[in-house]
Amino acid sequence: MERISRLRAVILVILFGFILTLFSFRLFKLQIIDTKGNTDNTVTYGTITTVRAARGDILDRNGKVLVGNRASYDLVFNHYVIKSADDRNQYLYNLLKKCDELGVEHSDHLPVTTTRPFVYTLDEYSSAWQRYFRTFMNDWGLDSDITAPLLMEKLRARYELPAEWTDEEARGVVGLRYEFDLRGVTNLPNYVFIEDVSSDDLSAILELNTPGLMVESSTVREYHTTYAAHILGSMGAMDPEDWEIYKKKGYAKDAYIGQSGFEEAFEEYLHGIDGQRYDAVSKDGTIIEQRYVEGKEPVAGNNVETTIDIDIQKIAEDALADAMDSFTNPERNTSTTGDGLDAQGAAVIVMKVKTGEILACASYPSYNLATMTEDWDALLADELKPFFNRAFGAAYAPGSTFKPCTLTAAMMNGLYQRGEIITDEGVFTKYDGFRPKCLFYSSTQGGSTHGDIAAQYALRVSCNYFFYELADRCTWQMLDAAAQGFGFGEPTGIELTEIVGTRSNPDSKKANHTGADAVWGAGDRVLTGIGQAENRITPLQLCVYACTLANQGTRYKATFLNRVASADYRTLIYENEPQILSQMDIPYDCYLTYLEGMREVASEPGGTASNYFGGVKDPGGRNYPVAVCAKTGTAQHASGGSDHGAFICFAPMEDPEIAVALFGEKVGHGSSLAGVADEIIESYYEMVRASETFTYENKLS
Repeated sequence: MERISRLRAVILVILFGFILTLFSFRLFKLQIIDTKGNTDNTVTYGTITTVRAARGDILDRNGKVLVGNRASYDLVFNHYVIKSADDRNQYLYNLLKKCDELGVEHSDHLPVTTTRPFVYTLDEYSSAWQRYFRTFMNDWGLDSDITAPLLMEKLRARYELPAEWTDEEARGVVGLRYEFDLRGVTNLPNYVFIEDVSSDDLSAILELNTPGLMVESSTVREYHTTYAAHILGSMGAMDPEDWEIYKKKGYAKDAYIGQSGFEEAFEEYLHGIDGQRYDAVSKDGTIIEQRYVEGKEPVAGNNVETTIDIDIQKIAEDALADAMDSFTNPERNTSTTGDGLDAQGAAVIVMKVKTGEILACASYPSYNLATMTEDWDALLADELKPFFNRAFGAAYAPGSTFKPCTLTAAMMNGLYQRGEIITDEGVFTKYDGFRPKCLFYSSTQGGSTHGDIAAQYALRVSCNYFFYELADRCTWQMLDAAAQGFGFGEPTGIELTEIVGTRSNPDSKKANHTGADAVWGAGDRVLTGIGQAENRITPLQLCVYACTLANQGTRYKATFLNRVASADYRTLIYENEPQILSQMDIPYDCYLTYLEGMREVASEPGGTASNYFGGVKDPGGRNYPVAVCAKTGTAQHASGGSDHGAFICFAPMEDPEIAVALFGEKVGHGSSLAGVADEIIESYYEMVRASETFTYENKLS
C-alpha cells in the first residue's frame, strides 16, 4: 500500500511538472517569441519631433541686446495618437471651433483655399510641399487633374465627415487630416498646429483633451528696442524661392529665416541648427520614452554684435522726427514761403570716420517691429511709406554737398590753386541758351553777388557761380573720377542690400533720358559741379563721402558688423576689421582748403550752418566740445514742392573721428537739417566721456 501511494505521488509530480512545462512554453511563445522580445503589452508609436534651436541675439556695439528670444509654447500633434482615437473627427471639429472662438489662427499645407469656391494654391508652396501633395494623391489613388471642389468632396467622403458640417468647417478638419496622413507617407516631423500660444489660450485649448495634442517649448524673437526698425529687420516663413536656397544649407522646410535687415544679412551666424527628438508614446498619448536622435541635438545660433550704438540711434531718430515735425507742423513752421510744410521722408547716418563703422542709421518715418503685424494695414496705407528705407534704398541729387568734390577735382588736376580769386558775376553766361544763376543773385533784390572770393569763402556761403566756374574748367572725366573716388555711384560695402545710384556723366544721362534729352553737353558738366544733373546718391553714400573727405581721400568699407560670438558668449567666432575700398591722392593744400571752407560753414559769419555747433549765430554762444566741419546742400527735383535738403559734417577738424549725413525730402533747405547733426555730435562726445567709467553687461571680450 505504501509503495502504491509513493508511485501515485511520483506520477502526480511528473504530471504537474509536465503541465507546468506546457504553460511555461506557452507563456514564452506569447510573451517572447510572438512579441519578438517586446514584453510590454502597451501599443507604442515612435515619432520624430523637430526641436527648434534658439536663434542668436543681435546686440549693439556696447553689448546691449537689441533683438533676443523669449520662451514660448507650440501645440504639436502626434498623428499616430489622433488617428487611433475614436470619434477623431469630432475632436478636431471641437478643436477648430475653440480656436475660432479664441481668435487663434492655425495653418495647414493642404493646397486648397479655406473658403468656397475652392481653388488650388499650389503656387504658394515650395517645390517640396508640392511634391508631398503629389505623394499624398498617389497614395490615395487620386487623379492629379482632379478639380479642387471635387477633391474636397472625395476627401470629405473618405474621412467620413458629417453631412451637416458646412464646407468651410469640413475644409478645416480635412486640412488637419491631410497633415496627419502626410506623416504616414513621408518622413516629415510631427505637425505643428499652432506656434507661440498664449498661456490663457493654451489652457483653454488643453481643456478639450484632444488626443495626440502636445505642448512643446520653443522660442520667438523679442525686440528690446523700438528703434532701428529698418536695419534690425524681421523674420518670416520661407517662400518657394527661399526654400530652393536654404534647403541646400540643411534648413527644415518650415524654418523661419531673416527676411530683412540684420536678421537677413547675418542669417548664417544667427541661425541655429534644429534638433530631432525621438518620442515613443502609447495609444492614449502617454510618453514612454524621449531622446534626441543621435547627432541631431539642437545647436543654438551665434550672437552678432553690430556697430550700432543704440543710444546714438535713439538720439538720431528722435532728433530727426522732431525736425520733420518742425517742418510739417504749421504751428512750428512759420516760414513766410511755406518751405518744408510738404516735407515727406528723411534719413540720417552716423559713422566712425577711420573705420567705416555705422553708429546709427535711421529712416523717417519709421515703425515698431514689435507691433508691425498688428499695424500692417495702417503702415501699408501710409502715403509716407514707413517701410521704405531711405537711408540706402533711395538715391537723390546731393546738391551743394557735392561742391568739395568739385573743388577736389579741380585742384587735383591743377585747374585751381589754393587762394586763387574768382569773381562771382551772378549769372554764368559762357554758353548760349544756358544761363544758370547763383542762388544769392536770384534771392536778392537787384541781383547781388558774392564778389571776389576764394574757395574757402565759396564753400562757406555755398556760391554756385564759383563752382560753375570750377566745373567748367574740368572735363567730365575729371569730375567723374573724383566722384568715384569719394564713393558716388559705388557700393558702400554694407552687409544689407543697397542701391548704388549714379554719377553724372554721359553714360548716366543716356541711360536716364531719350532722344535729344540724352545728349551730354557743357551745361550738364557745369550743373554736375553743384551736385545736380544726373548725380543720384544715397544718404549712406553721402556719409561715406563725408568720411572720405575727412580722411583726405581714404574711403573705407561701410559696415554694420563688429563681432560674432558663440551662443554662450565664450568664444569669438569672427571679428570684423576696417577695410579700405579706394584711395585718392588728395594734395594737402587741397585737403586744407576744403577743410577750412567746411569749418567756416559752421563757424563764420555767412556760414550756412553757423547757427549751430557753437557758431557765430548760435543762440547763447555755447562752448561747443569740438570744431565741426560741415556742408549744406539744397537740391532741386522734378516732383514739385519744396526743395530737398542735404547736410554733411565731421568732427573734430584737427583729427576727424565721427561723421554725420542727413537728407530730407522737400525740407526746403539743407541748413534746416543741421540741428539734427548738432544734437548727435554733442551727445556723442558726452557719451564718450561717460563711457570711460561704465561697462555694459554683455560686452564681448
